Amino acid sequence: MGYGWDGSALGWIWMLVGLLVMVGFIVLIVWAVAAVSRGGTSREPERPTALDILRERYARGEITQQEFEQVKKTLGY
Repeated sequence: MGYGWDGSALGWIWMLVGLLVMVGFIVLIVWAVAAVSRGGTSREPERPTALDILRERYARGEITQQEFEQVKKTLGY
């Protein structure tokens, strides 16, 4: 009973392995092209820290210096 080129199932297994390697290579190329076309990174823009927001609120006059110092102390800065 012949399952492969040499009379065993091993030939079919190697053929499937080769097919999987080729498909993986194609997927890798598509992923690389997509990454380059969108700028190479998928990172989110940096978000301001709690201290940054607190400083902005103080600079705009939304909170007093006492409130600023209290919240800063609460946040552990």
